[in-house]
Amino acid sequence: MTQAIQGEDFASLLDESIGVGGSFEGSVIKGTIVEVDGDFAVIDVGLKSEGRVPLKEFATAGRAAEIKAGDQVEVFVERYEDKNGEVMLSREKAKREEAWTLLEKSFQDQQRVTGIIFGRVKGGFTVDLSGAVAFLPGSQVDIRPVRDITPLLGTPQPFQILKMDRSRGNIVVSRRAVLEETRAEQRSELIENLKEGQVLEGVVKNITDYGAFVDLGGVDGLLHVTDIAWKRINHPSEALHIGQTVKVQVIRFNSETQRISLGIKQLDADPWEGVEAKYPVNARFTGRVTNITDYGAFVELEAGVEGLVHVSEMSWTKKNVHPGKIVSTSQEVEVMVLDVDPQKRRISLGLKQTMNNPWEGFVERFPVGTEVEGEVKNITEFGLFVGLPGDIDGMVHLSDLSWEKQGDAAIADFKKGDMVRAKVLDVDVEKERISLGIKQLGSDPFQEAMSSVKKGDVVTCTVTMVTENGLEVTVDGISGFIRKSELSRDRSEQRPDRFAVGEKMDAKVTAVEKNARKLTLSIKARESDEEKQAMAEYGSSDSGASLGDILGAAFHKAREEKASEDK
Repeated sequence: MTQAIQGEDFASLLDESIGVGGSFEGSVIKGTIVEVDGDFAVIDVGLKSEGRVPLKEFATAGRAAEIKAGDQVEVFVERYEDKNGEVMLSREKAKREEAWTLLEKSFQDQQRVTGIIFGRVKGGFTVDLSGAVAFLPGSQVDIRPVRDITPLLGTPQPFQILKMDRSRGNIVVSRRAVLEETRAEQRSELIENLKEGQVLEGVVKNITDYGAFVDLGGVDGLLHVTDIAWKRINHPSEALHIGQTVKVQVIRFNSETQRISLGIKQLDADPWEGVEAKYPVNARFTGRVTNITDYGAFVELEAGVEGLVHVSEMSWTKKNVHPGKIVSTSQEVEVMVLDVDPQKRRISLGLKQTMNNPWEGFVERFPVGTEVEGEVKNITEFGLFVGLPGDIDGMVHLSDLSWEKQGDAAIADFKKGDMVRAKVLDVDVEKERISLGIKQLGSDPFQEAMSSVKKGDVVTCTVTMVTENGLEVTVDGISGFIRKSELSRDRSEQRPDRFAVGEKMDAKVTAVEKNARKLTLSIKARESDEEKQAMAEYGSSDSGASLGDILGAAFHKAREEKASEDK
């Protein structure tokens, strides 16, 4: 009897237990950790047997499991009893079931969820959403492409669920959507409170030839290359790189177009303040060549302060040379301050002023009147250029080549490379000009000849050329001219064609033109003088003698005197 009752009780208890246990399969129930055995946790869920769950299922991303006997945990009942008579439990599935329930609610309510990026897969990353594993596409990690995702790994991040399918176990999330929403909020707040002069922090988003775009948190501002630093920057990439965090000041803000101009240099003191006192005119300083152009070179005196050495101020002697042939970029040079304009932020510098002026040195060694020797460097239509000591040139003008020859004829006697001697006529240090003379090495034959010829003299001249307007003649090597009207007192005899080249005649000097180096002569004036003299010697028409008789007697006497001289 007792045995029968005991058998019925056991069967009923077993049926009850199996029935209850069967209802637990596929559900999440709460259990108590009995003990931690090696890598497993033994859990009592109120059934006839206990279950074992690997400790790794209790671990969180990046951290080991922290459980102990007596802790209450939720587990998923996979099977009531396995071949060993144990209940098959899973902590991971319990977490997943719980997570899916919460995630579905967040997805329906369009709320953000928190997850941890823990792995990389093809096309993206895996995210732990409190037990449920989601896929994060690479394009949804950030607003901008992220080269290194390492700083984001293992760190709780907010995500937006884009889509989910519980039956397939698929969840797709986006971190970018959260950032864009946050940026939109920040943008509205930033635009509302933005004002000129405000100092902000931003991230360099893009770099162009003319500047850089800086992300201020939902809104971009332009940092122009001229506002990056006070010193010269040829390209923004010299001072900035994409992703760099920078502190900037709002220079201008247009609320209508929402254009923002930013500056970094405005956060530092302007080096041009008090520049006149720091760099007085005629003072010398050492600077660094920062840029070379066709018209000169820029020299940095200090960070943010540059001056221009114009090509005309680079060398005393190299006039038509590109500045790059005289200085090079980054070269340290000594310069002199020539002018300072703080309003236009310009400083004019001189390089040659720090060196000896070769024209000053030349005039000290070779004052006016001394003789020099040099090589003919160039021949032009207006004279010769002669190389002189100090790597400078002097010029011999056409008019200073010869006393006897005209300039065009005289210059034909010289060729490039000839060594010539000349006299220093003038030195203009300011204009950097030296005038030389070759003919001045000898005496002026005109002046010597003129010492024996003066106005009023009657001289013998030789015809050198017969022209329509008169005769060109020479008197002891001096050029002269007798105009057509001065060839005779008799108008019918005032014909140049009566004379021939080489013919000699006497004429009176009526003018001495020293500048033109010529004499003006007159046969007519000589005849008039002779008539007056004859009248004085042989009487007048009042004596009864005719003018012809008087002149005839005078001419007869003159012939006799000449004949006796010839004998």
